[in-house]
Amino acid sequence: MSKRQRDITLRFLAEPSDVNFGGKVHGGAAMKWIDLAAYACAAGWSGKYCITAYAGGIRFVRPIHVGNLVEVNAKVIYTGSSSMHIAIDVQANDPKELTNRLTTHCIVIMVAVDEDGKPSTVPEWVPISEDDIALRESAIRLMNMRKHIGDEMEAHVKYLK
Repeated sequence: MSKRQRDITLRFLAEPSDVNFGGKVHGGAAMKWIDLAAYACAAGWSGKYCITAYAGGIRFVRPIHVGNLVEVNAKVIYTGSSSMHIAIDVQANDPKELTNRLTTHCIVIMVAVDEDGKPSTVPEWVPISEDDIALRESAIRLMNMRKHIGDEMEAHVKYLK
């Protein structure tokens, strides 16, 4: 694959089947959309089948209403040897007004795999702009924080057995 796609935007209308008991689009629907966009972004960058390894820091900022036009923006912000950190922003608007508002954001880590399901190398993403350098540095800080959180979670698992 010679051309790499670093970012992607998925767009669709929120449907009545996406509604929770409170009348808004439920978080599970937004998480599904996030996973779809992360996959499309990671596959576009790596040229390979990718699996979700981590989804974290999900912030539900504002509700999404049925009938809203939803945009899920995904962008590679860091690459490891086989992993890609994907920043996701979900925005929504009334299609008659077209004023986007942030509803959800998070980081998803996708891993490229080969035909046997084993991790496979991905092209390195090298930031050039100041904004991209800041995004990469943020991804590295978050990766380090996740290591500490993982250690704490292991302690909980030990005591729950």
